[in-house]
Amino acid sequence: MSLRILVDGDACPVKEEVYKVAFRHEVPVSVVSNSPFRVPQHPLVERVVVSSGFDAADDWIAEAAGPKTVVVTSDILLADRCIKFGATVIGANGKRFTASSIGAAVATRAIMQDLRAGGDVVGGPPPFAKQDRSRFLQALDEALVRMKRGA
Repeated sequence: MSLRILVDGDACPVKEEVYKVAFRHEVPVSVVSNSPFRVPQHPLVERVVVSSGFDAADDWIAEAAGPKTVVVTSDILLADRCIKFGATVIGANGKRFTASSIGAAVATRAIMQDLRAGGDVVGGPPPFAKQDRSRFLQALDEALVRMKRGA
């Protein structure tokens, strides 16, 4: 199996950056979403539209994830699933999810969800910033270089 990038596409703010890096490295990209939207007309880009069923896009991505795959998502539970299949997972902010960091991220997510369910007002993630875009470009490039070297 060759390298490939899977993008959790519905709310991904860095699709253009993914295309830019993928084209430079000549790595295919699958953009997975519940609803169709425009993707570049390019032989390396595939748009995958799944059903509107709950977690349908996540299920498709998790089933396609593996050791030669970079998954781009900010969904912590999807990141956890993909890591278990050996994928490299990068958030839109450029932060890499790893086997050693995902447990704490899942726990924090559960605590925040409980607080919100209890009526506590808690803030969400910080707004997406220019530095996040830059950090993402660097993280994706580094991940592909590392995978090409087999490291």
